[in-house]
Amino acid sequence: MKDKVVVITGASSGIGKALAFECAGKGAKVVLAARNQDKLFEVASLLPESELLLVQTDVTIESECKNLIEKTIERYGRIDVLINNAGVSMRALFSEAGLDVIRKLMDTNFWGTVYCSKFALPYLLKTEGSLVGVSSIAGYKGLPGRSGYSASKFAMQGFLEVVRIENMKKNLHVLIACPGFTSSNIRNMALSKDGTAQGETPLDESRLMSSEKVSQHIIQAIEKRKDRLILTTQGKMTVLLNKFFPKFMDKMVYSHMAKEPNSPFK
Repeated sequence: MKDKVVVITGASSGIGKALAFECAGKGAKVVLAARNQDKLFEVASLLPESELLLVQTDVTIESECKNLIEKTIERYGRIDVLINNAGVSMRALFSEAGLDVIRKLMDTNFWGTVYCSKFALPYLLKTEGSLVGVSSIAGYKGLPGRSGYSASKFAMQGFLEVVRIENMKKNLHVLIACPGFTSSNIRNMALSKDGTAQGETPLDESRLMSSEKVSQHIIQAIEKRKDRLILTTQGKMTVLLNKFFPKFMDKMVYSHMAKEPNSPFK
């Protein structure tokens, strides 16, 4: 990763923040993008000494994604890695969730990835670089209470898989990274049925894989140019068993998610 130009969306917290530390520690030139500029400056102030570029970016807005890539090229003249990490989750029954909630998840998780990838692709092809999407086990198995989240991650994975196949003879590396439940603030900021942040996590964060550990695995997968990365034992078992016993896994997932505190279903 040394001297590579790495663009990270959603870099102000969670996995994105951890990825920034991991890349900077390896000597990369890191471009941090997020909606909250104050949090970006806060992250930058904590990073080890390295070349940084901060670009305030709302990935749901096409023009801002274009600006992110243009600013990166203006500064560095190249892009070696784009990590589409910006994301939002939800926790509500589909029958009760507002359509604007589903739309917001698709705009951030799916369209944000599409916009940034579209504008970065010509430069990634020049460097034979890496296009990365931080997806989720929810992109392999639909999770009850997370209809918009699972839909957006399924869409992201299908999109990135197509980009990989279309460019397989051009040496473009495309990684779909799927963490399991991770200790980050994504659940605290997850949207409820009316679109407000739920403000609390239903999970015991101390038992989850840390954002730092997830970021280490993702960077290793980039360095090894892996196509897919599935993290946590639970995540790997979910994906594997779902291939062969999907109906059984429907029941298992329902039972597991129903046990969450204040679950929207029982």
